[in-house]
Amino acid sequence: MFSPKLLFPAIALVCAQSSLAADSNAGKAFFGQQCALCHSAEPGDNGGAQGPLLHDIFGREAATGNFNYTRALQDADLSWDAETLDRFLANPVATVPGTSMVVPIDDAEARENVIAYFEALAEGSYAEPERRGGGFGGFGANSPLPDQSNADWKNDRPGRVHRVDLDALPEPFETDSAMNFPRVVERPEGAEMLVPEGFKVETFATDLTAPRAMITADNGDIFIVETQSGRIKVMRPSADGSRAENISIYAQGMVQPLGMAFYPSAQNPEWLYVAEMNRVVRYPYQVGDTQARSVPEVVVPQLSPIGGGHYTRDLAFSPDGKRMYVSVGSQSNAAETENIMEKKTVAEAQAWEASRALGAAWGQEENRAAVLVFEVGNEVASARLFATGLRNCVGMSVQAETGDVWCAVNERDQLGDDLVPDYATRVPEGSFFGWPWYYMGDNEDPRLAGERPDLLGSVRRPDVPFTSHSAAVDIEFYPLQ
Repeated sequence: MFSPKLLFPAIALVCAQSSLAADSNAGKAFFGQQCALCHSAEPGDNGGAQGPLLHDIFGREAATGNFNYTRALQDADLSWDAETLDRFLANPVATVPGTSMVVPIDDAEARENVIAYFEALAEGSYAEPERRGGGFGGFGANSPLPDQSNADWKNDRPGRVHRVDLDALPEPFETDSAMNFPRVVERPEGAEMLVPEGFKVETFATDLTAPRAMITADNGDIFIVETQSGRIKVMRPSADGSRAENISIYAQGMVQPLGMAFYPSAQNPEWLYVAEMNRVVRYPYQVGDTQARSVPEVVVPQLSPIGGGHYTRDLAFSPDGKRMYVSVGSQSNAAETENIMEKKTVAEAQAWEASRALGAAWGQEENRAAVLVFEVGNEVASARLFATGLRNCVGMSVQAETGDVWCAVNERDQLGDDLVPDYATRVPEGSFFGWPWYYMGDNEDPRLAGERPDLLGSVRRPDVPFTSHSAAVDIEFYPLQ
């Protein structure tokens, strides 16, 4: 899930113009609050990895380092000095047309402070203030962790029931919105994952690079995506199935791939389809292949006008193989700013929807927060919106027996710790789930209050809501034996 007001997705940078008056400590605080969900500025700061590392960014050439940068940024021929950073962050799209970093830092003082922070890190002159603030997660990077010995989450286990009552949700902003990032620690002695009876968890493979999704071929080969590295690997199990005996690179050079599917079926495949950040490709495939037979064929050249944001795309086919579904997450948290979605009157919004779908977003959110559907063999001409208002359908699956499309959805942030519930749900064709104007039925997002009164009563409630900010990443159907 993304930070609410500033998103730093699959591109490069953050920051601003340095000056003697700038406050590097204020810059660090701003970075922690608005940027660190996706970026790390210095070792040990618990920043995220959805965007590139910004360690030693000041003075560096753009699009350098171990990250799949956009072609636009690679071709921009920029060096990140104070002036260029300030220009880029004030208006990234104008500075680098085609970048997937689209939300500016509008406040000039904030830009100055953040660039001062970066410059001080580069010079080795950055010093923490005498009295440290709370940090972006409610505690500083080097502060002790809060006591979790009696934390409620420790009581979770298979079979424990949680009920989210959609008729008794808290009010927006009833609590502050915490951003407590995890820390990687050594596995405590005796710590084990708890799973349902009949299942067990063992280490199958190590030394993978941030794997995100996997599918199993008919011969038992496991295809696994390393999204940020732009790779698909094939893990061939040992004879007893307990470990990966061989791991091969099947294909690489992709832009943030996630969803994969064999077509027309896993049992008799001819193709491996892959959903990248903003397109769909396919590779000729026969069971047993551990390396791509050729370069990929482009099936859908562009999913939405702008990539980035929530950049993972899942992919699935209807049971009869005639339809291909692709989930596309939103560019922003909740389309709060006009540079993301300019304001429209109700009449203008309805005119936009008339040729698309109820709740269809526009601007930088066009074809976003949705599931798209394509006719196999005529993908480009047949592309259309299947369902809308799904902020980020990270994981999508088709129930084979019914043909129902299901999504695991990460809902919006910054309305409070218990809003908005994430959910799993069936996604009927033509349905609208509310984003960005409403959530969980007719609950209006106060940040967009009064903009779409015509949609009241048209929002579908999800089937299975669960704890807010859980950030589930997939949904699968398991056949009972």
